[in-house]
Amino acid sequence: MPQAVDHRAFDLLSLTMTMVLALHAPHLPWWLTAALAATLGWRWWQRRQRAGRVPRWLKLPLLVLLTLSVIASYGSIFGRAPGSALAVGLLVLKLLESETARDVRVGVGFACFALMAALLFDQGLLVTVMVALGLLPALATLRALEPAALETTLPVALRNNLGLLAAATPLALLAFLLVPRLSTPLWGAPAADQARTGLSDSMSPGDFTELLVDDHPAMRVSFDGIPPPPNLRYFRAYVMWDYDGRSWRHIDPRHRARRAMAAIDASSAISYRISLEPTHQRVLPTLDVPLQAPSHARLQPDREVLADKPVTHPLHYQLRSALHYRLQPLLDTRSRRLGLQLPSGFNPRSRALAEQWRQRYGNDDGAIVRAALSLFHDGGFRYTLSPAPLGRNAVDDFLFSTREGFCEHYASAFTVLMREAGIPARVVTGFQGGYWNAMGNYLLVRYSDAHAWSEVWLAGRGWVRVDPTAAVRPERVTLGAAAAAGDQLPWYRRDWLQEAQNRWDIVNRWWNQGVVGFNALRQRGLLTPFGLRDTDTTMLGVLLALCSIVFIAIGMAWALLQREPHDPLRAALRELERKLARQGVTRRIGEGPQNYLRRAARALPACREQLAQLMKSYLQLRYAHDQPPTEPLRAFQRAVRNFRVIRVV
Repeated sequence: MPQAVDHRAFDLLSLTMTMVLALHAPHLPWWLTAALAATLGWRWWQRRQRAGRVPRWLKLPLLVLLTLSVIASYGSIFGRAPGSALAVGLLVLKLLESETARDVRVGVGFACFALMAALLFDQGLLVTVMVALGLLPALATLRALEPAALETTLPVALRNNLGLLAAATPLALLAFLLVPRLSTPLWGAPAADQARTGLSDSMSPGDFTELLVDDHPAMRVSFDGIPPPPNLRYFRAYVMWDYDGRSWRHIDPRHRARRAMAAIDASSAISYRISLEPTHQRVLPTLDVPLQAPSHARLQPDREVLADKPVTHPLHYQLRSALHYRLQPLLDTRSRRLGLQLPSGFNPRSRALAEQWRQRYGNDDGAIVRAALSLFHDGGFRYTLSPAPLGRNAVDDFLFSTREGFCEHYASAFTVLMREAGIPARVVTGFQGGYWNAMGNYLLVRYSDAHAWSEVWLAGRGWVRVDPTAAVRPERVTLGAAAAAGDQLPWYRRDWLQEAQNRWDIVNRWWNQGVVGFNALRQRGLLTPFGLRDTDTTMLGVLLALCSIVFIAIGMAWALLQREPHDPLRAALRELERKLARQGVTRRIGEGPQNYLRRAARALPACREQLAQLMKSYLQLRYAHDQPPTEPLRAFQRAVRNFRVIRVV
């Protein structure tokens, strides 16, 4: 029967599976992660108490329970997410029967596959480094199975395998550059699931709560010249006209009659480039307001930009926008009707307040706008990310009862007040602010910079942007979302933490551009600096073969030319051989030390006792220990130095 593996190999295998579970935990259901972690910990404890496989009557129900749990959670066992969950669960269950060297090797191979599967969800720098580090306990497990493996501490075992990973790095780099890229994802699997919900084409007060605490990058913006000041960093996404008393919705051009493009009068424009993270949506945020749409996108009547298909991969596009403008100076009848429509039977107190303003200020729409902003500024309103819930008359509850909320609440209430006062108004959602990374020379916009504001139409000025949130919390516009929410999450909004996150983003940007963004198109242009414009698959294969041969030749040369490590025991034996060779007793090719010293004893009878003792000491030091003990080794070296040949006359 195969001999059971020792505790050292089993502990390393358990550590390998723990690394796999930790890497997959972010996209696994929390209860499944907790259950698998408990199973892994129990199996490790049980194995420390008594070696042996877990009974079959326990493993089979666990296997059925795992399968049913994945189906209940995902609806299927097929696909990237359910398949990975099932694979990680099976890997942990494999530990229940890992008792022999074969079981451990199978577990290590399966664990390496599961480590690779983590890159299907996230290909960021940190995850890639963690996957590479996850190989260290896997390699240490395999080395622990070697018959002559030395007992070492865990840090030493992991450190030794770090050298193996470093030695494989050049070949991995060659494969990364030269292995032909697939035009579609492997096995037809979709792209890495980093696409976030982001902004929606509808908005209800409270919808932005999760976004406002999400510090993942949404996009990065590079400008041709000086970037705009913070109060002009408004990035337009959706323009929302429809209001049902609770929610605002974007007009879908597929379901509404097409309106004419809103005319714009702009004296100057700014050019910039945006690198947008995947969103699974068609909208492309643009600096307010864009003058044209990039390729594979269309400019909508309200100056929104919609891509031809959802953004499922990082997208780079270039635009020109006007920061100072007059948008739609002449308002058509249809747009005016859309900008004034309100559902009946909602918010009577707000309607009464707007009518009072109209009676007081007459036809001065600008004065009504200023009155509404003064209400927000002086009316005891508070900016908070955890506002009280609102009832059916949401705007009335907000204006006259709770008086607390964030940008969605203020933009929605302000727009309703304007419409009730007879001023065409609409809600615009997008992003505002961002962090200017001077080192990378780009503006980092995070999901926490999501924002909502209003646009009102004023005669002679067209659509004018009004941000009522700035009347309550000016820091939201001048200093950014982190400063506005600083008193809400003080432990999370520390200045040093925000600064570290923003500076770390430049590393992520380089990684995304140089590694994640290295696609088939960039690979074909790999040899452009050498005069080859388009590198086909054949050329890549030839280059890969040649570089691999060179790499192998360098490795062989290094191995052959490497100096033999110093062996003090062997050096002492060679000194003894030199003394005997001067007396005519030379060691023959292929002759072992035992046979050689016996032959020397026969040739030199007077030294027989000395040579017998030296032979015994050498064999004891060489073959009875992994490493010769210090004191016996020194005694052997002194005996060799003191050896003198005595000849019988």
